[in-house]
Amino acid sequence: MKFAHLPLRVTIGAYFLNSGLSKRTLEGTAAEGLHGMAVAAMPQLGQLEPARFAKLLSYSEIALGAALIAPFVPAPLVGLGLTAFGAGLVQLYLKTPGMREPGSIRPTQQGAGLAKDVWLVGAGMTLVLEGLTHGRRRRS
Repeated sequence: MKFAHLPLRVTIGAYFLNSGLSKRTLEGTAAEGLHGMAVAAMPQLGQLEPARFAKLLSYSEIALGAALIAPFVPAPLVGLGLTAFGAGLVQLYLKTPGMREPGSIRPTQQGAGLAKDVWLVGAGMTLVLEGLTHGRRRRS
């Protein structure tokens, strides 16, 4: 892990670890609410039972958080995971009714919490691009 990546990877990784650990025991209406929002954006997730979806989401967040913190996981690889996860959250924001002002991409007050997750896509793409271009020498 590049020293310059340390603040980005550790802070986002700790956030994901905490989020994933807090979802490990979701059941009942909490799991159903989380699942319902996800299904509205990605209907194919309706094939999963709410409790199973919550567990899979929890495990995914824990794995991504651990990969971000682990110094041996290459920046482009962890960046791809972060970009994909962030893109899923942006899709959730764009497809969930009431998250955006009518006819606009601007968030409503209710949608501000999801709209801000666009930074995950930016951080992930930064790790991918920097990791892929690091060490390349310019030809004269």
